[in-house]
Amino acid sequence: MEWWNFWWIIFPLMGVAGGAAKAWERGARARHERRLEVMRAKAELRVARTGAIATAPAAAPEAEAPHRQQLQKLFAAHDDVTHRWLDYELDVAKLIAFPAMSDGRQPLTAAFLRAKKIADGLRPDSVDVRIAKDQLAEYRAAVTDYEVAFDVAERDARRIRDSSFSDAERKRLDTAKQLLTVAIDQAATPAERQLAYRRVREELDGLISVSDEAIDVLEKKVALELTTGTTDAAPPRQAASSTDAAATPAAGATAADTERRPVPPASVRPSAAPVTAPGRVVHPKPSH
Repeated sequence: MEWWNFWWIIFPLMGVAGGAAKAWERGARARHERRLEVMRAKAELRVARTGAIATAPAAAPEAEAPHRQQLQKLFAAHDDVTHRWLDYELDVAKLIAFPAMSDGRQPLTAAFLRAKKIADGLRPDSVDVRIAKDQLAEYRAAVTDYEVAFDVAERDARRIRDSSFSDAERKRLDTAKQLLTVAIDQAATPAERQLAYRRVREELDGLISVSDEAIDVLEKKVALELTTGTTDAAPPRQAASSTDAAATPAAGATAADTERRPVPPASVRPSAAPVTAPGRVVHPKPSH
């Protein structure tokens, strides 16, 4: 058989080629939008810095600023981005609300983490360290990239939220969010808070990467003791008063009436052990 007898194969091949072309076009459009977003963020940052320099009274050009002053500004910008990142990294509630900030598989989050690593590696030990001009310029560019990468990753994480998860996974995230409210609620009992905390860990297992530091912060919040009021001593006082009333003869009672009053058996007599407020644990004193 000649090859032209299979002319009908052209149509399926055209469909496959058209689908591949559309997929490539969608990917190119997404990459183009990300590049535009990065460019807009850089432009906004540049305008903000230019405006701050222009409005500063008697501000000298950055090129003429002392070496120490330049490093102080860069350190402040570097630390500001790190603190903004730690607000997500150490807050489990924010990680649940914006899980993309802890997901290194997200392209923008991965780009931010790379920029952070570069900026941290180029940061001098202190503002008193003398470095060459090209090293200072390199560190300045790294800090700028670090700021822009974080802004872009944060915007994207707040935009997509939990849309990358399945319906079942989103239900687990909602359950974890509700349990987290109970785990850090000081009005709940310690047992309720501990149970909610364990359930939160179970629901997030395999969904969100929670750092050890975030777990430590959460455990400290869960471990806060419930504040007790000043009425802890009221129950023992009331018990003692009722006991005294039972043991004291009523006014005007005669000696014969007192003798006829039955004495409660030992099994129902008030115990000598102290009465404690509900929820308080009394530990025995160690024997010497």
